Amino acid sequence: MKVFLLIVTILILCAAAGFFIFNATQKNRTLPNASNSLTPNSATTNNAPLETVVAENLDTPWGIAILPDNSMLITERKGTIRLIDNLGNLQEKPIAEINNVKEIGEGGLLGVALDPNFESNSIVYVYYTYDASGNNTRNRVSKFSHKDGAFSNEQIILDNIPGASNHNGGRIKFGPDGFLYVTTGDAQEPSEAQNKNSLAGKILRITTDGGAAPGNPFGNRVYSYGHRNPQGIAWDSQGNLWETEHGRSGVQSGLDEVNKIEPGKNYGWPEIEGNETAEGMVTPNSNSTATTTWAPGGTATIGNTLYFTGLRGQALYSTNLTENPLQVTEHLKGKYGRIREVVATPEGMLYITVSNKDGRGTPLSGDDKVILINSAKL
Repeated sequence: MKVFLLIVTILILCAAAGFFIFNATQKNRTLPNASNSLTPNSATTNNAPLETVVAENLDTPWGIAILPDNSMLITERKGTIRLIDNLGNLQEKPIAEINNVKEIGEGGLLGVALDPNFESNSIVYVYYTYDASGNNTRNRVSKFSHKDGAFSNEQIILDNIPGASNHNGGRIKFGPDGFLYVTTGDAQEPSEAQNKNSLAGKILRITTDGGAAPGNPFGNRVYSYGHRNPQGIAWDSQGNLWETEHGRSGVQSGLDEVNKIEPGKNYGWPEIEGNETAEGMVTPNSNSTATTTWAPGGTATIGNTLYFTGLRGQALYSTNLTENPLQVTEHLKGKYGRIREVVATPEGMLYITVSNKDGRGTPLSGDDKVILINSAKL
């Protein structure tokens, strides 16, 4: 009997030791870096769980930028930037507070992107809403120096983008060509989306100093137009640009879009919606139909798969870009509430942000969160 009890005690101690070793390994994992178009690494994805909560108790996280050391910058819409270190720990205090930010409706501190030469120049770009003269709501793109854990030396590179309580766009990403792409909403003035001389309702393509990128179709900053409220942009493995944007809202809602973006093209808002066609205008590659609303947020690509998030849809969506027409599949439906951002990693993983504190959701325990998703197990 004594021998039996001794054996049981040893087994219990071994199990406990194994549990603590496993948890220590998880706690000290190195977070993978992000990219635009990626191929899954089966060795990583096969061993990882479907979901891992990386950080909790954020306030409307909007954009993610992953630094070279695999730590992460997270923008919060109220005007703060948070840091998650490369061990997965959320730093308690913000590393930056941008005082000029105006959080209003869908506006505030939105997109974030690293300079392509960040490792040598330490420059970070952000998109945010602010109050211009006369209490006019506007948006701008600024760049900051990010050194020694602090932001400094703001330089405004693109100013006076039309803004409003809603439809501010706000996603910024560097493309494969090294230029900065900026999504802007129609600022609740639909006709401005059709005005090629307005910055509203567009995808812009600019240099790191804010000027029009060489080769832009109209000789200004405009790359494509006729957009209502574009929220996500990502490039596939062939270098094609894809975009998600909000369709109509209010009582009707629905008709959210997935578009393949080409320079100089007119994507129709407010003249056409859904499957409608018109001469000189592009019909979406896919739409949510008149009875379903995605309210899409960020986008990312892994291989031939485009992932995008849903706010009102409360899901993560995917579509195979080789299919015609595109077929959209939903994942994690209703599990986390409103999902806003998604970025991909070289290992085939996805980071998503939960956005239940944005005034339109129902916060759950620990909200808002950053969650690591194993795309291979979706």
